[in-house]
Amino acid sequence: MRVVIQKVQEASVEIHGKTHARIGKGLLVFLGVEDADTEEDISWLAGKVSRLRVFDDADGVMNRSVMDAEGEILVISQFTLHASTKKGNRPSYIRASKPDYAIPMYEKFIAALARESQCRVTSGEFGAYMQVSLVNDGPVTISIDTKNKE
Repeated sequence: MRVVIQKVQEASVEIHGKTHARIGKGLLVFLGVEDADTEEDISWLAGKVSRLRVFDDADGVMNRSVMDAEGEILVISQFTLHASTKKGNRPSYIRASKPDYAIPMYEKFIAALARESQCRVTSGEFGAYMQVSLVNDGPVTISIDTKNKE
């Protein structure tokens, strides 16, 4: 699994011109799933995202998690995180899982993230054409790949 995490002041996702989900202060998480991903990856990643210390403490040091900051989380599926650009100019998405595998993994990740973080977790709609808006705070943008845990 790959994620790109952005600390936001606010974020929202629109589908068919209507707001589908909106959060205030928190994390916007773009999630890509590949066939090699497991339930262990879900558990590890949900814990990592929940405990990631990117929010300022009283001294202005990034030392607080989304839980500590009482933030919210918006998860958006994004198969393009598994793009390969090694050959030519057109990205290949062969490593990205097909919906029959990716959808249950996406849903399990959202549930695990909600359990682990105890935060309000919302999401986009898997496979939908979405318009994502955000106000990046910092800016802080972090990428994590469960295949590079060490």
